[in-house]
Amino acid sequence: MTRALAWRGLEENVAEHVQVEVFDAGVLARGVQLGVDPEPYRLEYRLDAPDDWITRRLEVDAEGAGWRRSLVLEHDGAGHWTRDGEPLAEVDGALDCDLAFSPLTNLMPVRRHGLHERAGSCDFVVAWVSVPDLHVHAAPQRYEHLGEGRVRFESLDGDFTAELELDGDGLVVLYPRLAERVGG
Repeated sequence: MTRALAWRGLEENVAEHVQVEVFDAGVLARGVQLGVDPEPYRLEYRLDAPDDWITRRLEVDAEGAGWRRSLVLEHDGAGHWTRDGEPLAEVDGALDCDLAFSPLTNLMPVRRHGLHERAGSCDFVVAWVSVPDLHVHAAPQRYEHLGEGRVRFESLDGDFTAELELDGDGLVVLYPRLAERVGG
């Protein structure tokens, strides 16, 4: 079943709309993000994580006044990544992508480890995509189950933490300081 979700930014001027199809073992999604920092931009993306909640492909197109950028980030299922067909060794070993300002991309690690439903924590590295420049780098993160539908996110290369509220599918309802769901 396809769901349409929308989030609005809390501290950043950003909004996101996504059509998402959640399966037992994965997710397919198409979304649009609007933002103004560091300059006004519009971003469209497609996320494929169809098996074992592991990202296989993230396509992103971003545009602003007089510029346009694109990115195709692919994971081969064996720990290796490419950006636009070229090896991206910096993020090898990561299983997930994390699109800046997007509450959607928290879904894969949460669901893969069942952290929206049961106790535990997990440390890992993601292929983090900054917006709107579309640079990709490795970002170590931790997710920890706090209770049903509640997970603590922690950036392990900085001091950012947030207690996320999730729905029954593991999708973000509230991401303090980032976004709150307003539709779907």
